[in-house]
Amino acid sequence: MSETEKVPPPDGGVRAWSVMVASFLCNGVIFGLINSYSVVYVELQRRLTEAGVEDASSKASLVGSLTIGTTFFLSPVAGILTDKIGIRVTTFIGGLMAALGLFAASFSYEKVTSLYLTYGVLFGVGSSLAYTPSLVILGHYFQRYMGVVNGFVTAGSSTFTMLMPYLIDALLTNFGLGVCLRCLSLFMCFIMLSSLLFKPITADDTQLKKKEFKSLINKSIWMNRRYVYWAVIIPMALLGYFVPYVHMVKFVEDYFPGHDGKNLVFCIGVTSGLGRLIFGKIADYPRINRVYLQQLSFFLIGSVTMLMVVCPSFSLLVVCVLTMGLFDGCFISLLGPIAFDLCGHDGAGQAIGFLLGFCSFPLTIGPPIAGLIYDHTKSYSIPFFLAGIPPILGAALLFMVSCSTSRNGNDTATTSARHDDDTATSQLIHQQNGGLTNGKKTSSTASLPLFVPAYSIPLSASYNVCHNSLPKHFQVFNRAAYSVNSECQLLCDERMAARYTD
Repeated sequence: MSETEKVPPPDGGVRAWSVMVASFLCNGVIFGLINSYSVVYVELQRRLTEAGVEDASSKASLVGSLTIGTTFFLSPVAGILTDKIGIRVTTFIGGLMAALGLFAASFSYEKVTSLYLTYGVLFGVGSSLAYTPSLVILGHYFQRYMGVVNGFVTAGSSTFTMLMPYLIDALLTNFGLGVCLRCLSLFMCFIMLSSLLFKPITADDTQLKKKEFKSLINKSIWMNRRYVYWAVIIPMALLGYFVPYVHMVKFVEDYFPGHDGKNLVFCIGVTSGLGRLIFGKIADYPRINRVYLQQLSFFLIGSVTMLMVVCPSFSLLVVCVLTMGLFDGCFISLLGPIAFDLCGHDGAGQAIGFLLGFCSFPLTIGPPIAGLIYDHTKSYSIPFFLAGIPPILGAALLFMVSCSTSRNGNDTATTSARHDDDTATSQLIHQQNGGLTNGKKTSSTASLPLFVPAYSIPLSASYNVCHNSLPKHFQVFNRAAYSVNSECQLLCDERMAARYTD
């Protein structure tokens, strides 16, 4: 086994399950806090309004938008650092920076510009460096159960999203914003502890840090047409995605007085977690197209976002929020598996990183634009309606990914586990040909490419039975015909092998 050869993912064991739980905690701590920003937003907007700051809603929402935007914008950097210095070190640095960002924000929350740098940028940078490796590490330990494991891990954010609003509200009510931020900074320590388990499996059980890279960027993923389409369309669809998360509490205060908006954040967390587990499991079935599932989730998220502003009762609003959370979980749980499907094991790290980086811009500008429109119209009807259009448009454009074929083989690099029957068939054909590939004799155990059509099927057993039952004067003719047929089969298989291996 060479130094750079990867050990197959174990798909289980104490170490693998420990990594899964650690990734669960990382996702939960990071996005549980990010998704609960609407609680902090209300307190911050109140302070800015009392201080006479103009466009208080827009400026308060920009703090949370900078966090989510920075988290995704620096994901390409996180992907590159993951390749260069290792998954464990990158995650630890991320947890440390996130903790420092929140701790610094606790002493400078009186000035919104300071919060832009501390809560928005520094906390966002740390979250980015921790989040991307927490998804990449899963591919080192799981393959067969990739969908359901990603579903469980990403459900961590849903679990923490259910709990964080109540914790933050209690801290704000009893201790104020400063103490609240200091307590939240302690939660980032879970990321640093979890990073200690993020040790990839390789032949020598190291990160191969001495390996020389010709380039910091993996150029092969950009030769993959399907990945390029996917990486461009997903950010377009996310322009209004984060608007309900930031403005939910304020939306409920305006449209349904007397009801608690934090309960809706809790509802999103519940169904989002269920959606990640359910659709993660569904995505592992061999005949399920994961891109189609993502299209369905975008269409329903966009539709429900539009319907929220016309709900005549709070009960119907809860139904809309539950539906949005369910398919939000579907979308999130499929990011990692689709990246591995399109780009393979070696390209998945940067594929995820660059995708999240492209998502940063629409996720950052969406909530402030909605807040700015609200400041001028004093209504969420237009912001929420506009926020629902990009996901629906993105759902339609994703057909380009499903209908396109890649210029290289990366988009099928990780589908072998889902097509074991095709692999076995190609191996059987290759062995029947005596190991011929492009006219050269190779090892009989080597297999042809995954999707070589099975034009010849071994007939020796059935032939012997039928042949011996024939009269002797027919046996001579039958043996000659079978010899010609066998030669044709070998020639056909050899040509197909040459076609699919060139």
